[in-house]
Amino acid sequence: MVERWSGRSLLLWLFFFLLPQAWAAEDACRQLTATGNPEYPPYLWRDPTNPQRLIGANADLLDHLGRALGLEMQVVYGGPWSRAQEEVRKGRIDLMAGYFLTQARQQEVDFISPPFLHTPSVVWVRQDAAFAYRGWPDLKGRKGGTLVSNSHGQAFDDYARANLTLEAVPSARQAFEKLLHKRNDYLIYEQYPGMAMARTLGMEAQLKVLDPPVSSEGLYLALSQASPCNQPRLRERLAQKMKEIVAGPLPGQLLAKNLERWKQQQAGGPH
Repeated sequence: MVERWSGRSLLLWLFFFLLPQAWAAEDACRQLTATGNPEYPPYLWRDPTNPQRLIGANADLLDHLGRALGLEMQVVYGGPWSRAQEEVRKGRIDLMAGYFLTQARQQEVDFISPPFLHTPSVVWVRQDAAFAYRGWPDLKGRKGGTLVSNSHGQAFDDYARANLTLEAVPSARQAFEKLLHKRNDYLIYEQYPGMAMARTLGMEAQLKVLDPPVSSEGLYLALSQASPCNQPRLRERLAQKMKEIVAGPLPGQLLAKNLERWKQQQAGGPH
């Protein structure tokens, strides 16, 4: 009888000892950090008034998602795109605010379905050096550019690895400058962020996009598997609320709003 009671007492003691710790852990996870590609307008870019913060459609959507769930989402600058991915992989930052789904990335983060936006990746060329292009095979035998650790969807990534010559650089600015300086024949990069970068560098008139896009991929919210906040309940809540958001007009509205916001900033207008 004594043995049974002591066992029961131990269980009760463990319950009351561990419960406050569980509450504390959940409370700590009411504040989550997120990051993404800092050269990605209108989806994400560095806030001119606070360069350690990222703003854009993805950041606004996370802010809306957080408020709906009673969470505080801080979208921070995690360094260039390749380093931002490393920060999330290591769990030093909890979330990736806009990530293409690939098999390799699924080993490091948990993707929250459904994707909240889609973005086309396109072939950028110099106006004076365009070539006939109808699909991926037309890129063979030419020297292309891309970004370090960037993806354009699993299917294109696999095809490029087996058939194309792509040189990766750390930043979009470098990639576009290489193209302009004739060190590459083409560049694979997302359409809207590419338009923004071309405008920033004053090279819009010297570049063109070839149709069709190489891919159109979903942008997902992704939770680091190394984050202490990665718990089934949080993933379930994020997915349920994301499903509700995507069913409505908000993602498209935020994209349009931030496209205009970025244009105004470039013209010296209000932030």
